Amino acid sequence: MKLSLRNIIARHNPIALLDSSSTSASACNPTTTLGQVLQIHGQLLVHGRLHDPDVFDQFVAAVALAAGIASPFLLQYSHRLLDHSPHSDSVFLLNSLIRAHIRGPDPGHAFHFYRRLLGSLSPDRFTFTFLVSACVKAAASPFSAASVHAAAIRRGFASDPHVHSALIRMYAEFGDLEAALRVYSEVRDADTVARTAMLGALAAAGEIDHARELFDDMPSRDPIAWNAMIAGYSQVGRSREALQLFSSMQLEGMRVSEATLVSVLTACGHLGALDQGKWAHSYLQRNRLRITVTLGTALVDMYSKCGDTEWAMEVFWRMQEKNVYTWSSAMSGLAMNGAGKECLKLFDQMKELGLLPNGVTFISVLRGCSVAGLVEEGRQHFDSMHEKYGINPWREHYGCMVDLYGRAGLLDDAVDFINNMPIEPHAGAWGALLNACRIHRNIELGEYAMKKLVEVESRNDSAYVLMSNMYAESRNWEGVNDVRESMKGKGVRKEPGCSVMEVGGEVHEFFVGGKSHPRYKEIVLMLQEISRKLRLAGYTAKTNEVMFNIEEEEKEDALRLHSEKLAIAFGLIALDEGTCIRIVKNLRVCWDCHDTSKLISRVFQREIILRDRNRFHHFKDGTCSCKDFW
Repeated sequence: MKLSLRNIIARHNPIALLDSSSTSASACNPTTTLGQVLQIHGQLLVHGRLHDPDVFDQFVAAVALAAGIASPFLLQYSHRLLDHSPHSDSVFLLNSLIRAHIRGPDPGHAFHFYRRLLGSLSPDRFTFTFLVSACVKAAASPFSAASVHAAAIRRGFASDPHVHSALIRMYAEFGDLEAALRVYSEVRDADTVARTAMLGALAAAGEIDHARELFDDMPSRDPIAWNAMIAGYSQVGRSREALQLFSSMQLEGMRVSEATLVSVLTACGHLGALDQGKWAHSYLQRNRLRITVTLGTALVDMYSKCGDTEWAMEVFWRMQEKNVYTWSSAMSGLAMNGAGKECLKLFDQMKELGLLPNGVTFISVLRGCSVAGLVEEGRQHFDSMHEKYGINPWREHYGCMVDLYGRAGLLDDAVDFINNMPIEPHAGAWGALLNACRIHRNIELGEYAMKKLVEVESRNDSAYVLMSNMYAESRNWEGVNDVRESMKGKGVRKEPGCSVMEVGGEVHEFFVGGKSHPRYKEIVLMLQEISRKLRLAGYTAKTNEVMFNIEEEEKEDALRLHSEKLAIAFGLIALDEGTCIRIVKNLRVCWDCHDTSKLISRVFQREIILRDRNRFHHFKDGTCSCKDFW
């Protein structure tokens, strides 16, 4: 029977449950109050049940464990009951108090009850399972963690499956993958629990291929193993594999949990796979799963990253419970999709409700100011972080401010801001300045920004590409050649362009110049049709950014095979007429592709939503939401 206050009364005084529902409270019921506990305590005293050591231990344990969910006062009450106990301590009771403190506000206090247990009793496997968890929750020192491990070895419990798995998870949490592997290797026949713990440790450490080998070799896999593997793929950006594994998980008939869906939604957001994200949302609704704060925030983030702010806000406003991260995610989605003023309006609504913003919130707010061109308001929000809310700005906030000045064309202000930063200027700040120099065609300042950027990140390929493009636009071929020679000398290679889009629930990848897509011949024909219609509409290719040592006609061919153009062409032949084309690109979109996309949206009367490395571009009726600044 489940350990709870209700069960204790039902077993030892069934009539009490009928007298008043207020005298019963489950240990897992968040409404449990100290008043209810006092009533139950009184009933047990009146009926003389606390003279029974077993009843006393179960009552104190139930009160302590209820505290983890309800009130810290219950934990204090359980301490007072223990201090006035008419019975000797039991391993069960002290283990329960250790476990309760893991869930409470002071996990480190669990060690007090371990020391008390050692005074007259011998710990068991549950003691060490809970104690190892206490090390993680209390963020104990590596020395303390090793001491618990040593004690488990001395007592002969280190090879117990539950203790063994807890030790693996503990070392993984501390970032000591080597120690976790060493613990795992010490067991001859690791069971599913131990294998799953090791799999989770490898996935969390980014050793995703090693984790997959272990996953594939497991004779049986529980939902936790599937979740760990899907989460691992999602965390390292291998989102296609995360979604493929999720499909396999469903075919296996595995139970899908909240953790699974959060990882799946993260992968959908990364890929811009809106159809699969919508499927996950409908799965929640079909199975009547409660949309928790975590799950709701993941949904808002997924819809935002797929460029569907309408649905993102629909989910946001329907959520019964929201925290500061939910509000920040909604604001971030609006800002990244070019709705800066709406982002700031949402920030005002959040403050009206009395919610305090955090550092994440202000990143969204400053980005909102940037896309809306609200320089003075951005300054005020930046200053308010420390002055009003006591938040010391992060590197990301400084980068946002440089972007704010740069977008507005205030390059001198941007430089002054960088020079007066209280921290060492980072790649984000110099990169924002370099991009602003490209937009406003300030080559001299751009050269300075690039020099500073490569001093911080010598292998930053985007810095070299940006500078090369600036030289090319001004037809400074000597400068272009110098940049490319510098790249060769330092072994820096430009990342190949890749665009991803989803059609019919299937994710398609297009690489620059790629010919491997099964419908490539149709794509080429559509590219020719696009070229014909755009020329009639007055389009002229912007070939300045293309290599200077090839003929003009070849330059146009090279531009036509950029990955986003291949994706757009595929979208025009594969999607129903009028359906929005959604693309995610790994690099910054070039000038020609940007202008071409604007024109295609007008000529073909098709909305195109492109998310590049920097921001979203909503192309519609010949215009872009970024207002030609990216």
